[in-house]
Amino acid sequence: MNFPQRTAAAVGAAGLALSLAACGGGQQAAGDGGLSGTIAVDGSSTVAPLTSAAATQFAEVEPDVQVTVATSGTGGGFKAFCAGETDISNASRPIKDEEIAACDEAGTEYTEIVIANDGLSVVVNPENDWAQCLTVEQLNTIWAPEAEGEVMSWKDVDPSFPDEPLDLYGAGTDSGTFDYFTEAINGEEGATRADYTPTEDDNVTVQGVQGSPGALGYFGLSYAEENPDAVKILDIDGGDGCVTPSSETVQDGTYTPLGRPLFIYVNNASYADNEALQTFVDFYLENEASIAEEALFIGLTEEQAGTARTELDSLKG
Repeated sequence: MNFPQRTAAAVGAAGLALSLAACGGGQQAAGDGGLSGTIAVDGSSTVAPLTSAAATQFAEVEPDVQVTVATSGTGGGFKAFCAGETDISNASRPIKDEEIAACDEAGTEYTEIVIANDGLSVVVNPENDWAQCLTVEQLNTIWAPEAEGEVMSWKDVDPSFPDEPLDLYGAGTDSGTFDYFTEAINGEEGATRADYTPTEDDNVTVQGVQGSPGALGYFGLSYAEENPDAVKILDIDGGDGCVTPSSETVQDGTYTPLGRPLFIYVNNASYADNEALQTFVDFYLENEASIAEEALFIGLTEEQAGTARTELDSLKG
């Protein structure tokens, strides 16, 4: 997964060791700079830039702690996490029942913390002058499994649209973004037409949509906002009229159904035994607003922040 260019952390490919040199940060404060140790993180490619930004800010106060961030997708991250291979699992959706069962079987206890918010954006080619807002029903017409081989043109979506071939891009099946989008739009997690270009790399979607007049794709809002010349973000009508995706509409719940919380899952045993992990998680939550801002995500509401602090207190206990 190639990360959006939204953090100052230098990111390599899958095993991503952050040899973290500091980059600016706001209200930081962790330990006295005397800690050392390692912290292993894997999971969602959407959440990875957020955790990378947290690690970069953390390095300013604890430079001898090495945080590694891998991106095997939310599902792949939970496999490693439940097997006890990582300390933190980044997730763009809540843990599934079968993943809970896998953790239970392995004896892995964990704490879920909502760490930021994100919105999924639906994007089209900038030259698309016929679609400004799509309803959830229209998105379902495009993406439902039965649309494969049937809904092949924009005119098939709406008779007022031109007879321009649809060229579809979206998340790969191991991505939390895929799970979230398919459930929100098609009513069942994993239900989708198969004749589209799936990818874990948002850059592929940007390039594909930019290069095809009839293209449509979806991915995280922050990355779409970083590419305003390459893609056009559509308003979405979830039943109460067209809503433009933004920080405000994601936080206030009006951007439905494509606004979502983002999570980190912390291994309880690792947290108890690893002072570096304790300090990093504490720091992450204490600085969630500045971290979200740096990584171009959407901060927590007061209610979410309160819940997160309660979860952290239970973890400490």
